[in-house]
Amino acid sequence: MRPLEGITVVAFEHAIAAPFATRQMADMGARVIKIERPGAGDFARGYDTRARGLSSHFVWTNRSKESLALDLKHPEAAAVLDALVERADVVVQNLAPGAAARLGLGWDAVNARNGSAILCDISGYGPGSSRKAYDLLIQAEAGLLSVTGTPEVPSKAGISAADIAAGMYALTGVLGALIQRGRTGQGTHVEISMMGALAEWMGYPMYYAMDGATAPPRAGAAHPTIYPYGPFRASDGHVILGLQNPREWRAFCEGVLGEAALADDPDFATNSARATRSDELRARIETCFADVTCAEVMARLDAVGIGNARLRDVGDLWSHPALAEHWHQVDTPAGPMPALAPPGQSDPRMDPVPEVGAHSRAILEELGFDADSLAASGAI
Repeated sequence: MRPLEGITVVAFEHAIAAPFATRQMADMGARVIKIERPGAGDFARGYDTRARGLSSHFVWTNRSKESLALDLKHPEAAAVLDALVERADVVVQNLAPGAAARLGLGWDAVNARNGSAILCDISGYGPGSSRKAYDLLIQAEAGLLSVTGTPEVPSKAGISAADIAAGMYALTGVLGALIQRGRTGQGTHVEISMMGALAEWMGYPMYYAMDGATAPPRAGAAHPTIYPYGPFRASDGHVILGLQNPREWRAFCEGVLGEAALADDPDFATNSARATRSDELRARIETCFADVTCAEVMARLDAVGIGNARLRDVGDLWSHPALAEHWHQVDTPAGPMPALAPPGQSDPRMDPVPEVGAHSRAILEELGFDADSLAASGAI
């Protein structure tokens, strides 16, 4: 039995943060009913067409869900919403600021209808804020851009870091609330903001720069304070070095560079000294690697116990040996596609990615509504 089997989640969601959270609940066995706009559905369906004609974002975050097409502004939708909330264990929403309250999906209203329901609100900046919040905007406000990129140019993270952070905290918040409900029988209000979630991930640079101190400098793919740590050119690409302590520095000098005396050279003997003279040290390292392949450099590093990696392209991830046992197949409107099993789950649910409204009739009839009548009225 999967951990969340028997739990029903009703999701008023779009984009990434809430769908990522509820997809993980579905992975754990929950029944997730996703409410979508009739016709177009979740606007993330239109973000791109790179996954064999489907949106890469949508395929990633929406497997194993049931899609109910419903015009939330339609007069006949209110009764459907009431019925859904009354039967829900968890209600998740990341609608535009103020929209949930206008629809009767605020905490007081939900709790009055279903005292055991857990409501998870995901917002950009927290309750009461009317500011629009997209991933890039939150990355900027949380300071992530200020510590990411090169010394000359700040850069956003290449993934939706703020959305993912909020989705993960929404998941853990709901799981904690379910445990609490098991003890008290009462529902709980879980409030997650993208800003708060990403700010938590910024803990190290915040403390590094506390009391007006200088923030960590942007260092590209290198580390701002540890050296050598980051990408170094070999004859056929780049190898990522990860040296973190004096033992590793000595092993690197002796077993990789073949320069044992360098380990005790006062210009490079400490991490601070190496960071100060990083340009000079980089030149020496890359001169040593110039006629050596990445595989040969990595073999030397492995032999002396130093962490390393190959700088790979995203496309290489499909065939990475560390993921070989983690692939499943999921059905989609474009046919079967590979999908990674969620970390830490031995028997995840890996059901299809739904088309818009694929489950509308079945869900409405289960709730006691006439689907044909609602379709004729334009509600679905």
